[in-house]
Amino acid sequence: MSETQTVPAGLQVQERHVISVSIPRTIWLTVAGIFITFIGGTWDLAWHYSIGRETFWTPAHILVQAGGILVALACAYTILTTSFGASPVRAASVRILRLYAPGGVFVALWGSVAMFASAPFDNWWHNAYGLDAKIYTPPHVLLATGYYAAQVGAMVWIASTMNRSRQAPRGWLPWLILFMGGIGVLQLSVFILNPTWFTHMHAAQCYLMVALFIPAALIAAGWASLHKWGCTIVGGIYTGISLGAEWLLPLFPAQPKLGPVYHNVTHLVPLRFPLLLIVGAFVADLLLQRLKHRPSWIKSLLIGPAFLLSYLAVQWPFANFLMSPASRHWIFGSAYFAYADHAGFLYNPYRFIVVEKTPVAFAVTMLVAFLASILTTLLWMCWGEWMLRVRR
Repeated sequence: MSETQTVPAGLQVQERHVISVSIPRTIWLTVAGIFITFIGGTWDLAWHYSIGRETFWTPAHILVQAGGILVALACAYTILTTSFGASPVRAASVRILRLYAPGGVFVALWGSVAMFASAPFDNWWHNAYGLDAKIYTPPHVLLATGYYAAQVGAMVWIASTMNRSRQAPRGWLPWLILFMGGIGVLQLSVFILNPTWFTHMHAAQCYLMVALFIPAALIAAGWASLHKWGCTIVGGIYTGISLGAEWLLPLFPAQPKLGPVYHNVTHLVPLRFPLLLIVGAFVADLLLQRLKHRPSWIKSLLIGPAFLLSYLAVQWPFANFLMSPASRHWIFGSAYFAYADHAGFLYNPYRFIVVEKTPVAFAVTMLVAFLASILTTLLWMCWGEWMLRVRR
């Protein structure tokens, strides 16, 4: 499908950026590449938990880079055809080094380049510091940064295409924004994996991390999509894909190839049961509907704490269930442990870890979490509103 210009010659200059838009194939390819990279990343985490990183050339690593290549090719094609072809999008493009394309295309291309750069860096890092090093290493952070930049660029590209359209409804474009938001929540939940693990769910730090990171994708994408239940849909996408990964990965056999081995792993070990973010997302949507015409600072003042409080109200008691024997089966997955995990040997995996040593420390951290929820909601709602206006 291609973009067709339907702008009368008599329109003012500022109105000529409004065109009748169909979704370019390159947007579909970019979204597909980002999703392929996500699948590869999820598979890679399970590979580390179940087998160990015995070589760079694992199928999961190849899939991650294949998704990045697809994003790069789609963006490069868009830049070349817009710069040197008769593309109607050129009138609504930005110029960088005499090249033209929608601004999100350049951001997504930079993200894919950063992903490529992380590959040899990651290979050197593992050879120098261990085959199965920690998640938070410089090459992994570079990969995650590039991947998130590709998502942000894709969302801006989709939003600018949607805003240039005269068509109502705008087809799949709002749904693509929501899908990118769901993938963003998934990535950010992995980034805060350790402080939001089951054993930390009775610590204020857990909720501080959620307040700091999750609104970046959940609130922004939900608001920018213009869907009445945008945040809930984003939370549903996060929950659905997380459950699919948790339930499908253990169906595939796997065996550790590195040591030491503390658990007899016979299948791929999934990540965890998803956080109950969908509850907070539903509350956020209810408030967004009631406060639709209020200033952003009023929205954030109410929505941020309401989102966090509703999430806290369900996640805190649910954590008790996850610690109980009733959750130790394939549905909730609390009995899965990585082969190198010291659970049951050096620590009790079904005991909450005390992060804040005193009630005062807990109260202060929780207060900071609620203040952070206001600021992050305001920041990312402003970004969502900007995406509603961007045309380039």
